[in-house]
Amino acid sequence: MNETNSPVALVVDDDPLICMDAVGMLEDAGFEVLDAPNVELALGLLREHHPRLTLLFTDVQMPGEHDGFHLAREVARCWPHISIVVASGQANPTPGDMPQGASFISKPFSAGVVHDALRQIVPEHRRPKPLRG
Repeated sequence: MNETNSPVALVVDDDPLICMDAVGMLEDAGFEVLDAPNVELALGLLREHHPRLTLLFTDVQMPGEHDGFHLAREVARCWPHISIVVASGQANPTPGDMPQGASFISKPFSAGVVHDALRQIVPEHRRPKPLRG
């Protein structure tokens, strides 16, 4: 990871094309981006980099024992300074799925939808310059 002053985001999605698309949208918004294909690897990255992380952007359905809703709740519990966006093309959140303050967007998503969600949930002082104002 580069030691820059850019806010850092973590994208978690098992579909390489969707992950690459989300990474590109977040880089365009000014984030430095890490990515992981499942919850277990994402938790490892979170443990290692949580002080610098500003954003979790996660899919819901992924391989492994846990889904993106579980990851979102775990991040909210352990690292409350990290803003959370959950995306899915199949699952819709039910009460208790999403932590308070998290945002849900439907797939397929556009850069405009993603950037609007980020402006709503990432505090102004933690946003990269392209998302401010």
